[in-house]
Amino acid sequence: MTVPLLSSEFTQELRKSTAPLHEQLESLPVSQSILAPEVAIQEYLHYLDLMHDVIVAVETTVFPILSTEINTLDQRKKTSLLEKDFEVLGFKKQNRLKLTGFSKQGISIGFAMGVLYVIEGSSLGGRVIFKHINKVLGLEADSGAAYFSGYGERTGLLWKEFMTQLLAHEQKYHNGDEIISGANHAFDSISKHFQGTLENS
Repeated sequence: MTVPLLSSEFTQELRKSTAPLHEQLESLPVSQSILAPEVAIQEYLHYLDLMHDVIVAVETTVFPILSTEINTLDQRKKTSLLEKDFEVLGFKKQNRLKLTGFSKQGISIGFAMGVLYVIEGSSLGGRVIFKHINKVLGLEADSGAAYFSGYGERTGLLWKEFMTQLLAHEQKYHNGDEIISGANHAFDSISKHFQGTLENS
């Protein structure tokens, strides 16, 4: 889940402060399985299944908080991409988990921006995974890899647009600590979910 950053003092601080939990997430067996040289379709679908829970939680609880800050949220929704992959690959989701970790009462806009930073950053890493999945499993955007295909050629542009808005928000409100806290919370919550230890209901 690689998260490149634009050049600025705050983005450097954000990257440094979230590095430990980011690296922890990337080191998990579930995370590593998706880039394994011989990744199996079952491992691929397991990863998508887990990420579906995360994306649904973020889009239903975090997106509304950011409706006045990010004007391209509709373009950034990914639930339908995951469900398209499930349908194409004949996968029926068995356990739909509601991740309460993303629905704390009183989440600030800055905290929510930090969460979205992680989700949007994963779209960049997703392009790398897409190439791997295409090579190993032969899946295209319309044949089971819509989620990792993501924004396609617009991925870099949408990332830069998001980071511009995040930096403008931080400069206006000086709430970098909240943004970092939200990002770390997202990395930690996804890690716990991947390990089956995240509280849910």
